[in-house]
Amino acid sequence: MSHEHLDKSFETIAIHAGNTADPLTGAVVPPIYQVSTYKQDGVGGLRGGYEYSRSANPTRTALEENLAALEGGVRGLAFASGLAAEDCLLRTLLAPGDHVVIPNDAYGGTFRLFAKVVSRWGVEWSVADTSDPASVRAAVTDRTKAIWVETPSNPLLGITDIAAVAAVAKDAGAKLVVDNTFASPYLQQPLALGADVVVHSLTKYMGGHSDVVGGALVTNSAELSEELAYHQNAMGAVAGPFDSWLVLRGIKTLAVRMDRHSENAGKIAEMLTRHPKVSQVLYPGLPEHPGHEVAAKQMRAFGGMISFRVTGGEQEAVDLCARTKVFTLGESLGGVESLIEHPGRMTHASVAGSALEVPGDLVRLSVGIENADDLLADLQQALG
Repeated sequence: MSHEHLDKSFETIAIHAGNTADPLTGAVVPPIYQVSTYKQDGVGGLRGGYEYSRSANPTRTALEENLAALEGGVRGLAFASGLAAEDCLLRTLLAPGDHVVIPNDAYGGTFRLFAKVVSRWGVEWSVADTSDPASVRAAVTDRTKAIWVETPSNPLLGITDIAAVAAVAKDAGAKLVVDNTFASPYLQQPLALGADVVVHSLTKYMGGHSDVVGGALVTNSAELSEELAYHQNAMGAVAGPFDSWLVLRGIKTLAVRMDRHSENAGKIAEMLTRHPKVSQVLYPGLPEHPGHEVAAKQMRAFGGMISFRVTGGEQEAVDLCARTKVFTLGESLGGVESLIEHPGRMTHASVAGSALEVPGDLVRLSVGIENADDLLADLQQALG
């Protein structure tokens, strides 16, 4: 990757890293190289190393260079989805007989990948409260090859001390994987805190406009990055050129969007703490959140995700989701528009009956960048 912009601020890196002006026309935005194959100058005479777009594509290269720069890694790799990125990582790191520590609060699709897919390869997993380094240490075995962390977690907004768990992983000879989707690299940079690999669903804050699906891996190990790149090519679940272009465009406004997401979420969290129909608010920006001090230490701001529990139970939570007018009922998160969902019946239905099961009275918000007063009024009328 190019190191040309690495001495600049985050906002400048987000706009310029990987975004080299087109040498032919001077276009300031990298073109969409909607192409499958490339003319060779004689057998093996590749121009810029490009021969087939599964292996490499210039638009995807631009995105991958940008991702690496934002996370402070040596290499970024872009995939067709967040789960495709996770699948590539697990098949690179693990072999039959290995063991992984996973969090007791995680995205339902990640849990499904471990419980229903990875386990069929003979890989074992156990659950730990990753907000407690002692719990993680207790879950480690002599076969543990990876420790998986989400912080903030999905959907309970738990906070893990990345540096503390990195020390546990190092002692165990395991890789620390941090899903940084909820925070984005603008708010948090796990590699600088000791993580070995960062995972992203680019669908969320990185793309930012609910118009693309993608995933990414970033690592600060040259050796591991080569292994990941080999598997990325061998397995083939790569980000297409147009999807790469959309994410690259979204990243240019990541900093300003995250500032507004965080500002709006803070106002909403404060309102919810005072509402009589809300029994608990889960937002790391609140001083009473058990992970508040750690989050303040390792995050620039507290993000746009909020979960809360209602006093009326599960049916009230479901009904509430149907009463909002500005918040859209839908899965996913991180777009400019605000979303509301019921995790137990939607994004986290796959964890029902497991150690990761979420409360039925839980509602999750992805707070967008609309006017905060409009969002507050919408929630207040929906709560009644």
